Amino acid sequence: MEIPPLEMTPVKMSAHSHLGEDKIAEEKPVQTFGDMLTDALKKTNELQLESDKLNMALAAGRVEDISQVVVAAQKAEIAIQLTLQLRNRAVSAYQEIMRMQV
Repeated sequence: MEIPPLEMTPVKMSAHSHLGEDKIAEEKPVQTFGDMLTDALKKTNELQLESDKLNMALAAGRVEDISQVVVAAQKAEIAIQLTLQLRNRAVSAYQEIMRMQV
């Protein structure tokens, strides 16, 4: 038995102007959870790569302000910690679902 995915389409809103003009709200593309997760992982990777780049520049003596390197490293670390916590929560939720008796 095939179960079709949920079709969640945004509600189109329109407004009537007192001047007789009809304005239809601009449609924004709907971003799925998978897309948001992919974007977040890409951003985390970019932060890590930027931190690595600044660390290499610091080791080569091309960085004048060490605080830039420290801030970039902290941003990357926080992003990775958040990603790990999200993964842990997803695994925990999956395990909880698997323990449910049907």
